[in-house]
Amino acid sequence: MSELNDPKADLTEKSSRPLDAPPITQDAVFGEITESGPNYRNVGWLGTVALMMKTQFGLGVLSIPHVLDSLGLIPGIICLLALATITTWSNYVIGTFKLKHPEVYAIDDAGELMFGRVGREVLGIGVCIYWIFCSGSGLLSTSIGLNAVSAHGTCTAVFVAVSAIASFSMASIRTLGKIKWTAWVGVGSVFTAVMMATIAVGLQDRPPTAPKGDGPWVSDYKLVGNPSFTQAITAVSSIVFAYSGTPGFFPIAAEMRNPSNYTRSLLICQSAVTSIYVSIGIVIYYYCGSYVASPALGSAGTLIKKVAYGIALPGLVVSTVIVLHFSSKYIFVRILRGSEHLTANSFKHWATWLSCTFATTVLSYIIASAIPIFGDLVSLIGALLGTFMSFQPMGCMWLYDNWKNGREQPTLKWILLSSWSILVVICGSFLMVAGTYGSIVNIIASSKAASGSSAWSCADNSNS
Repeated sequence: MSELNDPKADLTEKSSRPLDAPPITQDAVFGEITESGPNYRNVGWLGTVALMMKTQFGLGVLSIPHVLDSLGLIPGIICLLALATITTWSNYVIGTFKLKHPEVYAIDDAGELMFGRVGREVLGIGVCIYWIFCSGSGLLSTSIGLNAVSAHGTCTAVFVAVSAIASFSMASIRTLGKIKWTAWVGVGSVFTAVMMATIAVGLQDRPPTAPKGDGPWVSDYKLVGNPSFTQAITAVSSIVFAYSGTPGFFPIAAEMRNPSNYTRSLLICQSAVTSIYVSIGIVIYYYCGSYVASPALGSAGTLIKKVAYGIALPGLVVSTVIVLHFSSKYIFVRILRGSEHLTANSFKHWATWLSCTFATTVLSYIIASAIPIFGDLVSLIGALLGTFMSFQPMGCMWLYDNWKNGREQPTLKWILLSSWSILVVICGSFLMVAGTYGSIVNIIASSKAASGSSAWSCADNSNS
């Protein structure tokens, strides 16, 4: 076994050496890692926790109270916990699959092992499109925060461009080991902003959108809702999106110093994220009822909304940085894999890397600014690709590793886990089809409504 899998292996970057410097170790994905090049195996388990949490946890948490309003408090929490369980298992399978197949870097490598070239290209193109739309969404979210803080201080198109430039600069840092500090900053800023809004909601007399009156206001929260199918599946899809950072766990695992610590980091991440989703969702929905805003920062009033967005801005930028890094690194590794330039400070290395980060940033900016129905389109991509990247492949991965040997001598554990894996594939397929249907219905409704949106719009998007 190579030095790479030794938990005590020290892969710390040192002073530069020539291109032909002797290797520190041999990696199944990156090849020879030398002292002169970037150290792609330098993320500890705590850094992994930060990267996982920031991949999962963003202002998407503020859609949870609206989900509870659609489904009702009890069904909403049940759905949230059920999806948290499924995605935690899916993420766990990624770690075990990586240990058994160290050559796997991204989800397309797993697809090639299971389904050949077709699986590689379908999952590879899908994950690349998904991350680029996610980074476009991040750029737009940052512009919303800047508009909220500055009271629409300038044209929204300018804010999107500024966000793109800042995100490109940080996303061009070559290794997750050197980006992990931004993940800590991002998680802390978003958590602080969300907690501020949650506390403010509990202290106010009534939500800003609730009817005015002289007497005390009583929340109209529902224990059990009565949504239509489209409303229900849209609400469930929102929960799926809140946990749809799953494909990002592949590159995170690939850059860990010791991948055997992956499960520890995963359990901490999922426990913390789920606890935050449940507690914040319940508190905000309990105090606001059907008058909860979406995103829920607006439920605490204009002043708190501005302050909270100001605190959350670093987290919004970091979310964009990380997904831009994922998509750029995916393309970069596919281009230079097997070449010495992948891990060397050569001109070809830098030219390829910066070209990848620049191209993905430009695509994200164009998608965010040029598509008038961007919000609905992101929902469609999330329903179609976010679900597809977080459920079905992981069920297939477990079956790929365990089906043949277990079938020869089936045990109760194997039967239960095989049934569970098949159920995950079926549930993921249903949610993907149903969520896509709900998104298409919403896009049709939006196209019929008179919206003032246009490409490269200057309109204030923080009040929508």
